[in-house]
This record gives sequence, C-alpha cells and structure tokens, in this order.
Amino acid sequence: MEAKLAQFASLSQKDKGPAFISLIPQILTQPSNDIQTDLHILVTTAVNQDSLVVGRQVLSEVVKVLNEGAIKDTGLLKQVVEETLQTVQPRIVSYEEQANNLRFQLADILEQEEDWDSAAKVLMGVSLESSQRTTADAEKLKLYVRIVRLLLEEENSVQAETYYNRAALLVHSSNERETLLQFKLCQARISDYSRKFLEAASRYHELSYVGEIDEEERRQMLSAAVTCGVLAPAGPNRSRVLASLYRDERTAELPSFNILSKMFLDHILRPAEIKEFESTLKTHQLAKIAISSNDKLASAGHDDGSSDEPATSTRTGPSTVLDRAVMEHNLLASSKIYNNITFKGLGALLDLTSGAAETMARKMIEQGRLRGHIDQVDKLIWFEANKEEDDAQGKAGGLGDVEEAEDTGSHFTKRWDTQIRLTAAHVESIVQHLTEKGLISLVPVTA
Repeated sequence: MEAKLAQFASLSQKDKGPAFISLIPQILTQPSNDIQTDLHILVTTAVNQDSLVVGRQVLSEVVKVLNEGAIKDTGLLKQVVEETLQTVQPRIVSYEEQANNLRFQLADILEQEEDWDSAAKVLMGVSLESSQRTTADAEKLKLYVRIVRLLLEEENSVQAETYYNRAALLVHSSNERETLLQFKLCQARISDYSRKFLEAASRYHELSYVGEIDEEERRQMLSAAVTCGVLAPAGPNRSRVLASLYRDERTAELPSFNILSKMFLDHILRPAEIKEFESTLKTHQLAKIAISSNDKLASAGHDDGSSDEPATSTRTGPSTVLDRAVMEHNLLASSKIYNNITFKGLGALLDLTSGAAETMARKMIEQGRLRGHIDQVDKLIWFEANKEEDDAQGKAGGLGDVEEAEDTGSHFTKRWDTQIRLTAAHVESIVQHLTEKGLISLVPVTA
C-alpha cells in the first residue's frame, strides 16, 4: 500500500483524490488484518500529507463505504472507525462533518453491544456548530434525546438531566412523532429518577395509551406508572393518580395490582406484601433517604415507656423511598379507621418510635396531606373526617346546602353511626349471598 501511495505522490492535486479513492475497493477485498492496516495508511496519508481538498474527498468516501456496510465483521468495523477517528482528531476542525458521521456509526455499534455509557460519550463529542454547516434545531433535539436515553439506560440520571434540559428548549422545533414520543418517555424517566413520582406516574400512564408504541412496551409503561404511583407521597394528589390507574382495566393483569388496589382502597399494607413489591423495584427506587437532625431530635421524644400502649420499635424514620411511602399510606389508612390514636399506638402500627410517628403525622398535617390535629398533652393524634364527603351528602339530588334544624350529636358520634350502618349493610349483603348459594336457610320468626 505504501508503494502504491508513493506512486501517486507526483500526481496533481486534481488527480490525486480519485487515485486514492480507487484504492478503497481493492483494500476491502483483502483479509481482515490487511483491511484495517491499509485503510489506516490510506487515511493517514490523505489527511496528514496532502491538501485539505484531497483529505476531505478520501475521508468522505471511506465514511460512505463504511456506512453502506462494506465491512460485515462488526468487530473489525468498530476498530476501523475508532482508528479513523483517532487519525482525524488532531485536525478535527477541518473534518468536522466526516468525524460526526464516524461518531454516529461508532455509537450505533456500541449501542448494539449495549455499552450505553461509551455510546453516549461518543455522541457527546459530535460537533453541532461548525464552519462547514449549521445543524437544524430538530437534528439537535434528536441527538440530545438519544444521549438522554443512553445515559438513563446506564442510570446516569444527573448527566441525563443536563442534556434533557437542552432538549426541552428545542422540543418545539420538531414535528416528528417518534422523536416527540422518545422525549416524553425521557421526561417520565427523568421524573422517576428525580423521585417526582406523581409526575412520572401521570406521564407513564399517558404514554401507555399511545398506539404507535409496541404493546409490550406499553405494558411496561403501565407497570412503571403503577410503581411510581405507589411510591408517591400519600395524600389527595396521589389518591387521584391511584384512582386513575385502578380504573384502568389493564392494571388488573399486572403483578403489582394487589398493592395498587390496597393503596387505592386505603387498606393497611402488611410486611409480606411490601417485600414482594420491593423485589420488583429498580436500584434508584430503593435509594436510602437521610433523616434530618431536627427530625431525629423530635423522634427521640415521648418514649418514656410509662404507658400500657403496645411497645414500639427503635426506628426513628423510614430508611428508603418505599419505606416512607408505605408508612405514610398506613398512617393515612389508619385515619379512615380510628377517630384518634396515641403516639405509641401509631408507632407500633408504623414500626417507629412514638416520637417518629408523631413527626410523620405532623409533617403530613402541615403539608395538607392528612386532616387532623395533635394533642401533645395527652399524646393523641385526632383525625378529622373529609369535609368533601359531608358536603356531597348534604347536596345530594341538587338540593343545595341543607341546614339541620337540630344537632343530633357530635362529629365523632356521626362517624360511629356511619360505620355501624355500613357494617350492618355488609352483613345483610353476605347473608343474602349465602342464602342464594343455598348455604344457609332463613327460618321465619313467629311472634
């Protein structure tokens, strides 16, 4: 190869480019080792020893041939592309367009090998602003979205968010459906990694309805929506998200439907159910959470052990995101069952110290996620009924606000009466069902 190139040294610049290019088909017919060596010599000679015009002609042809699949061996192709990029790198300003094309080829190979991090780094080196040409905003958006997707596959959410923010500024510039869907998926995953689980659940659920996405991928997005809904902070906003997911008929087929239904119906979750759900979570969803010094100090209080209440644990707060979500849910569920509860009783229910249980309840009340108040003298947490339910009953049938002529009892007595009515109704329904099945028979009572 060196001898042939030496023969071309005396040619004019006009003829030298076509002469070099004529050697490329001959090189590609050789054994693998010779292809790699001779292409490296050809590119080095054209780029470093000849004029810029000849170098661009030769390098453009090499890029075109490689892109058309002239080298079938992926390993050899990867080595050739990497060597060519290294050769061009010292004079990258003169060969930006050709280097960009080589980077895209190398990124495709690395992505096929599932080397997500290396593929993302290769694409980060793509030059978007050059003297040779200007890159359209739509092309920049496509590149940024691809980098974000690769970084998220590697679970590098911090760097992924940087490129996501760049993509967000350009999302208006594209009408390409595939790119916009990929951007929305990145948006959901970024929210997931950032522990903005309510936003993530809503976006995953929205994407699970898109017909252009493969059915299996839509099922995965629906499952991700349920997971994020479960991990979200307990409160009215999460209740709305869980209601939307629970009413979706497709969620009944998911393994996580059991915990979804229990959370939606405000049932207290048991350790075995939590353990089963925990095994389905990803690494970032099992991240440890730190307890602030103020919370630690507050959690240490009220543990004098002088009461007959059930013994509480020594835990001063949740240790993981799932731990916190379950504790807050069980606290919210207990407010549907009890009128009030002692600090120690709540601590036993949540597997926390009484001080930590009070701290969690206080925070949820402050944030408007739990209705109630705290009596620190008697060490009691009083739960309040949801006023929206009372208002709905008062306005039933479009009668508007109904003023009662007489107060028939206290607020808590009304709640107790309601619970008795519901229990009686459930018993009557069970008896009727058993009677229809012929399992019991009703004997008329004679006076």
